[in-house]
Amino acid sequence: MAEKIGIIGAGAWGTALALLLADKGHDVALWMFEKDLAEETQRTRENRVYLPSFALPANIAVTPSLEAAVRDRPFVLSVVPSHTVRAVSKQFAPHLADNAIIVSASKGIEIDTLMPLSDVFRETLPPKFHTRLCFLSGPSFAREVALKMPTAVALASYEPDAGNLTQKLMSTPYFRVYTNADVIGVELGGSIKNVIAIAAGVLEGLGFGYNTMAALLTRGLAEMSRLGAALGADPRTFSGLAGMGDLVLTCTGGLSRNRTLGVRLGKGEKLDDILKGAKTVAEGVKTAKAARELARKNSIEMPIVEEMYKVLYEGKDPRQ
Repeated sequence: MAEKIGIIGAGAWGTALALLLADKGHDVALWMFEKDLAEETQRTRENRVYLPSFALPANIAVTPSLEAAVRDRPFVLSVVPSHTVRAVSKQFAPHLADNAIIVSASKGIEIDTLMPLSDVFRETLPPKFHTRLCFLSGPSFAREVALKMPTAVALASYEPDAGNLTQKLMSTPYFRVYTNADVIGVELGGSIKNVIAIAAGVLEGLGFGYNTMAALLTRGLAEMSRLGAALGADPRTFSGLAGMGDLVLTCTGGLSRNRTLGVRLGKGEKLDDILKGAKTVAEGVKTAKAARELARKNSIEMPIVEEMYKVLYEGKDPRQ
């Protein structure tokens, strides 16, 4: 059965999810922040800035209107950068259908409040939607999903019914969705791994090898698990797709924005210069600050996160 779906955020991941859902025959409204780019994308039927070379089928409508993207749509996917979630969700909240399920596919922690995005949504959305929130994470490069390469992801929800409906909505022969109830674990895995991925890129930029990378991934996973346990997550989550799976992908895959940024840092470029020319967001830069504060607040040792903070924000030499 075809559903009406709103996707808020037309970066690479939002566009890939739009293609996935349109491929299943759903009616997709894709919200793009930049009005001129939205008009161009609607006209050319290609997101040339964020996910070029993929034709948008007729059942994807690109719009710069948040109201048009969510009104009367039983499923709404939020795929905006983590630091914009509060502002954007406040804007679309009044237009949500009463029965809407909201799926967050953003990865990060709000810097000012140190809140996971689940708590941000619970502040910005009316209470009737709180049990209808789901959180999508796991090893999934947008371009590979758009190419229909086999992919497995994790979907956490507060209520099994919302998770099961979303699982059914999104699952395809090439995109497998595993459900669980550990919202905070899935969120933290998807957030902290971006910081470790920058470190992984730094290692490559410095010319280190497989021994060093193996050590980084193993100890990075330990840091994620320690923080997760302190915040109430199930430690087993970090052995799955939202933890180890996403960590391995983001630290070793050439399509990783965070890893690519780290490589450039390792080769001696300055963060400000890298960010000036970036069209897309490397979430790990902001998450490093939030994760460091969370670790200190909870008296958790996270030496990799601590050192990446110093490299990113205090100018510490990566080799040191």
